[in-house]
Amino acid sequence: MRPEHAEGLEQAVAMEAAGTARPFVIRLQDGGRVVGSTRFCHIDDDNQRVEIGYTWLAKSVQRTFVNAACKQLLLTHAFEDRGAIAVEFRTHWHNRASRRAIERLGAKQDGVLRQHRRDPDGSYRDTVVFSILQSEWPAVRRGLLADLSY
Repeated sequence: MRPEHAEGLEQAVAMEAAGTARPFVIRLQDGGRVVGSTRFCHIDDDNQRVEIGYTWLAKSVQRTFVNAACKQLLLTHAFEDRGAIAVEFRTHWHNRASRRAIERLGAKQDGVLRQHRRDPDGSYRDTVVFSILQSEWPAVRRGLLADLSY
């Protein structure tokens, strides 16, 4: 395991213990090879909101069915099991690939949090915020299932 993944694992465990996150490992069905991770984060049960984030995927599965399948499972759990009214996604303004992937899921851009937080190099990050509302979930689910049926 690379050091940055070990640090991320420690952070995920701490966030889960605090009740603010629920981490998941992404494994391929055939063989069980681990190809990434993701988590529910910023869990806000009082307001029935959750963010899906901290997602990383191995290069070998990027732009494949894996991201859509994971998001379909997570969104189903958020909306149908947890009763979420909104699921949020956030990414760095400069991460165009992530922004496009979030848009392909059917999320809508809510806005940009300018100079939202400081990055390790001292620069400020602009964060793009997307969401899917409970009322949008049936159409998003149909789109994800259609994408996964190919």
